[in-house]
Amino acid sequence: MIKAIIFDWGGVLIDNPSDDLITHCANHLGTTKEVLKKTVDNYIFDFQKGTLSEEDLWKQVCNELNINTPTTNSLWQEAVKNVFVDKKETHSLIEKLKENGYKIGFLSNTEIPTMTYFHDNNYGRHFDETVFSCLENTAKPEKEIYHIILKKLQLEPHETIFIDDKPEYIDGATKVGINGIVFQDIEQVKKELNDLGIKTN
Repeated sequence: MIKAIIFDWGGVLIDNPSDDLITHCANHLGTTKEVLKKTVDNYIFDFQKGTLSEEDLWKQVCNELNINTPTTNSLWQEAVKNVFVDKKETHSLIEKLKENGYKIGFLSNTEIPTMTYFHDNNYGRHFDETVFSCLENTAKPEKEIYHIILKKLQLEPHETIFIDDKPEYIDGATKVGINGIVFQDIEQVKKELNDLGIKTN
């Protein structure tokens, strides 16, 4: 019996922000999105796991690109504030699931400045439990992070469903026994939830 539905953030609760976020940072730093993304990708996993600070991220990236470091206090958070757009239909689905008695979890590969944005905007009101990779020193698709959200929810893997837009992160969840849904659009997600016996209306 399913008792909880766990949601990813980017691409599920909000429009996928990756391209716009890098574009914002590239414009500030005076480089191109393509060049910046290629370099940031070398460090993003450590940034998301909380083992690399934003300050050190930009020191490494800007040193490699031979450009000046950001002039703003937190360029990443500034970018987040400018590019994050809620998927209102997903938030409506969450409210309906809560009304129907399901626990709601949150599991995201999220950097510290992005987590700060989450708290500043009271996103936590939607969720019974939250797991941010930057606080756990582990990230999807590593097994440990899925076990952390299960422990917080006090549920067995088969009692949960995880919704994420990245197939590799769903693969990580299913390997520990969690039911997975790859988010494509809200109607597809509702159909798959319904197929698993979850009422969405």
